[in-house]
Amino acid sequence: MVEDTYNPSEIETDAQADWKTQQTFRVTEAPGREKFYCLSMFPYPSGQLHMGHVRNYTIGDVISRYQRMLGKNVLQPMGWDAFGLPAENAAIKHQVPPAQWTQKNIAYMRGQLQRLGLGYDWSREVATCQPDYYRWEQWLFTQLLAKDLVYKKVSPVNWCPNDKTVLANEQVVEGKCWRCDTPVERKEISQWFMRITAYADELLADLEQLTDWPKRVRTMQGNWIGRSEGLELVFEVAGHTDLTVYTTRPDTIMGVSYVAVAAEHPLAMHVAQQNADLAAFIDTCNRSETSEAALETAEKKGMATGLFAAHPISGEAIPIWVANFVLMGYGTGAVMAVPAHDARDHAFASKYGLPIHAVIFPTDGSEIAVEQAAFVDKGILKHSGAFDGLTSAQAFDAVAAAVQATNKGQRRVHYRLRDWGVSRQRYWGTPIPIIYCDACGTVPVPEQDLPVVLPTDVTLDGVGSPLSKMAEFYQVDCPTCGQPARRETDTFDTFMESSWYFARYACADAQSMLDERVNYWLPVDQYIGGIEHAILHLLYARFFHKLMRDAGLVKGNEPFSRLLTQGMVLKDGVKMSKSKGNTVDPQPLIDQYGADTVRLYTMFAAPPDQSLEWTDSAVEGGYRFIRRLWRLVEGFDCSGDTAALAAASLTSAQKDLRRDVHQTIQKVSDDIGRRYTFNTAIAAVMALCNVLAKFDDTSPQGRAVMREALEAVVLMLAPIVPHVCHRLWIMLGHQDVANATWPSVDDSALVKQSQLYVIQINGKLREKIEVSMNTSRADVEKQALAEAKIQHHIGDKTIRKVIVVPNKLVNIVVG
Repeated sequence: MVEDTYNPSEIETDAQADWKTQQTFRVTEAPGREKFYCLSMFPYPSGQLHMGHVRNYTIGDVISRYQRMLGKNVLQPMGWDAFGLPAENAAIKHQVPPAQWTQKNIAYMRGQLQRLGLGYDWSREVATCQPDYYRWEQWLFTQLLAKDLVYKKVSPVNWCPNDKTVLANEQVVEGKCWRCDTPVERKEISQWFMRITAYADELLADLEQLTDWPKRVRTMQGNWIGRSEGLELVFEVAGHTDLTVYTTRPDTIMGVSYVAVAAEHPLAMHVAQQNADLAAFIDTCNRSETSEAALETAEKKGMATGLFAAHPISGEAIPIWVANFVLMGYGTGAVMAVPAHDARDHAFASKYGLPIHAVIFPTDGSEIAVEQAAFVDKGILKHSGAFDGLTSAQAFDAVAAAVQATNKGQRRVHYRLRDWGVSRQRYWGTPIPIIYCDACGTVPVPEQDLPVVLPTDVTLDGVGSPLSKMAEFYQVDCPTCGQPARRETDTFDTFMESSWYFARYACADAQSMLDERVNYWLPVDQYIGGIEHAILHLLYARFFHKLMRDAGLVKGNEPFSRLLTQGMVLKDGVKMSKSKGNTVDPQPLIDQYGADTVRLYTMFAAPPDQSLEWTDSAVEGGYRFIRRLWRLVEGFDCSGDTAALAAASLTSAQKDLRRDVHQTIQKVSDDIGRRYTFNTAIAAVMALCNVLAKFDDTSPQGRAVMREALEAVVLMLAPIVPHVCHRLWIMLGHQDVANATWPSVDDSALVKQSQLYVIQINGKLREKIEVSMNTSRADVEKQALAEAKIQHHIGDKTIRKVIVVPNKLVNIVVG
């Protein structure tokens, strides 16, 4: 049977061999030719692909192949985000060096990606753990040090005592390490920072340029940067350094009933030296919830210091408390608390019996009950002395003027964004290129001595970084004075490597960080990745791009023109994960059904930005459709001569089929090229294939129309199921479909020559007729009445009325 000749393993192997031999997807710069840079976020080499990878990379491949068929110079690269803690954990577990484990995984996963038929330019492959890659971020770091855009300071951090490393706030889940579930502690250590706050205004303003990014992502980044205008106020503390607080609600200043400081605040630490209970409370805070988001929802706890601060306007003595909801790393580590007008402050005051003074009231004069809940809206000031009767907006300016006149405050613009801590106390990462000399201080590693190569022949015992125990690594001579010195043993946060890889792909063999080729390819025209990267990765990449721009390495302000955040792959309603035991390994599916079936399923099951619910039966359905497609083409006698298509001489049925074909081309071009609704594009082609299966006109023009239709189907499906389309395109007498041109719409084929009318007699269907387009109502009525069946049903009855609904029906009312 024809069906049995479809062999996905053979077809896909042959197609991939052809692409490799012809170097189909290898590209170079072509000035004057429109380029398209399509990039999917590169994977961590964990060992094998999961269905989330398959979906992400297939989306990128469909877009890339489509743009290629439009005639553009398309770059689609791939590489490996290869540093990170999982490799260390695996190395400890399996007793192999992380480098060996990582390279083995890369080799296996590369083979999996190639088996999926993804059209990557593998000549540009990068792995972030290779010295020829990370040497350039070391170089850039030294340049930024000279510009004072990186610095080192002691700072409170989230510390995982098990993994012995700093964690970002987002890596702390319910007070525990996101990887090992160990309770996280707060700890003060000296670490390196990058001044991302120096670019806060630009990062915020340039979000307006990103009109082709999801609004949700832009909103998340805007909130993360968190620009606000307010007042910085001074609360004097007798015998101690004054407290400085920042508020965006100076209109509530007269309702302050306490000041709260962080557990790590110097004032709290000073009092704790003489107060054992307070010292114990501070220790508890340091071992509890550490992320800002977690502290927002955690139970509010605190303890009085016994100290008081002077209100900057009234001079009233305000009690100072230590509170677990105040973080030293945010703002000044101290906040003024207005329980009547802030929900968090209200909860704390209610718990500890602190005063709740209402000073803002609704503009409509209605009453409020601040004992039960905070009134957080803006309004009219009362019980506020000289500020009574002012609106909240008016009070902002009035309070600002009052505190500035007494040097107790000033206007400030603040950001929620904090400088990026890039130090990690782990081994498997890029060494920070710094040397510490007793005589010369902090010295950057000279350019000629870069890269600082990470030793790969190491033994991990799970206790700290082996670099701090390797004298051959950390014992060096100072490059300035030549005296014995010590190399930095911290490594970079792995977000550093993933913040500029998109630019390195453009010139992967450059003998500098980047070269002029980067300005041909950048910005990335289409970037694809999960919504979980909406803030950190995308924000850091935008920041890095601006740093590289200011270093003269790239042009333009933004790295990614268009962003697609694909949905998760679910099974039984929940995200696939090893811990839930609901993962689906793509490899057995590829072995059983072929890569094309897996690609088709992931594109057909849901729009790319929505979650995909996995069903095994739908995979089989995709396989059956590909076989039907195969039979359609193989059942057409491709070897026979096909007459040239003569559109003017086609029959009505042939014109109808051509219209279906070109309507489908029109829809699929829009679905794939503009809206990225691949599922509806596939559905449209499936519907067309159903029509083709019923078309049995073997006349010369019937064959010509059928050939045009089959070629259009193969071309429209080529980005989605490229292997089978590669073979079918050859069967239809052509060369590699990857180099074919996307089918164009023949507008004349879309024009309908006639319209189907339903003829009813007294509302009952009696006949259907084809009427030429633009026929007058009178002629439609005349043609309907002339039909033999209609004459028969009317008989000798009297025609009382004829109702013509244009382009739909004729209803004849008889008596």
